[in-house]
Amino acid sequence: MESERRKPTGREKDEAAVKLLEKLQEQLQSSDASNRRRAAFNLSWLQEDGLEVLRDALFGDSQITTKNAAAYGLRKMRGRMRKMALEILRQGLTRRDRATREVCTNALRLLGEGVPAKVPQQGRTVRSLQIKDIPRTGRPRTRVDARRARR
Repeated sequence: MESERRKPTGREKDEAAVKLLEKLQEQLQSSDASNRRRAAFNLSWLQEDGLEVLRDALFGDSQITTKNAAAYGLRKMRGRMRKMALEILRQGLTRRDRATREVCTNALRLLGEGVPAKVPQQGRTVRSLQIKDIPRTGRPRTRVDARRARR
């Protein structure tokens, strides 16, 4: 007797999808590069849910290896999410985190997108520090005591 395969209901499909997303999210932070890359590629096929997980991994407080895998997943996005993935990579150019900026710059270059030479950073602006000469006017001249100078 063969067992009949029953079709999962809508609720069971949602639970299975959540479990899959959690599993892929854990694999994205794996120490093995192959697992990270495979998880990022699989997330790229999950459209909205995958885009959200990849964006959080790229902009979150994670290791640079995880950020590289997330950028790989965003590069591999196809279909209607491709433009949104490119926009996320462009947003990464303005982030304060240096690792995120570098990862996004390299990802956009690999895609053949034009990357501006200098991208304005988000938040405070960095001014160059200049050493300036302070004029003596306005400060009293110090007197040298003649008796001290002879000793």
